[in-house]
Amino acid sequence: MRELEPGEDVRKITFRARPTARAVRYELFTALDLAGEPPRHPSEFDRLLKTALAERPRTFLVDEAQWLNGEAFEYFRYLWDEPSTQLAIIFVGGEGCHTVLRREPMLSSRIFIWQHFTRLTPDEVLDVIPLFHPIWADADPDDITFADSHAAHGNFRAWAQLTAHTRTALARTGRARVDQELLRWAFSRLA
Repeated sequence: MRELEPGEDVRKITFRARPTARAVRYELFTALDLAGEPPRHPSEFDRLLKTALAERPRTFLVDEAQWLNGEAFEYFRYLWDEPSTQLAIIFVGGEGCHTVLRREPMLSSRIFIWQHFTRLTPDEVLDVIPLFHPIWADADPDDITFADSHAAHGNFRAWAQLTAHTRTALARTGRARVDQELLRWAFSRLA
């Protein structure tokens, strides 16, 4: 996102299960790096957040959105609906996220794009993974296929973990390129 829009202020937020509007306010206060003490009264807090969100365009990436409840979603909608705020919200979540968001009709009707991510196909892995990180850029396609079939299974999060362990293996061994022996060691470190 920062490459597409370098001036955009992107903040990632993750909540515990079923946060109240109060908890959302405090998390936004922290995420926005606002000075001073958080206001005690909801109306003052809302005014402060709306003012901060009107200053410039901001994007909140709300992770684990399937843990949010109606009160939290309603508060995000309330801030987004304010004409002066320059706010984009990306709700990201795992299993059940779509169902949770759809249960909130006042929010779901405002969602511009619903994007469902699926596992990468073997062909997509060979196209995408060499672009994902430099250690894969010059890797043998057979080694990438080996890594995908034995550990990553088209899951981008698994590829991120595998990449971290493979980087460690490359550093420890002094090898310049990924190979299957090195990958087997990295596989042993995966949870």
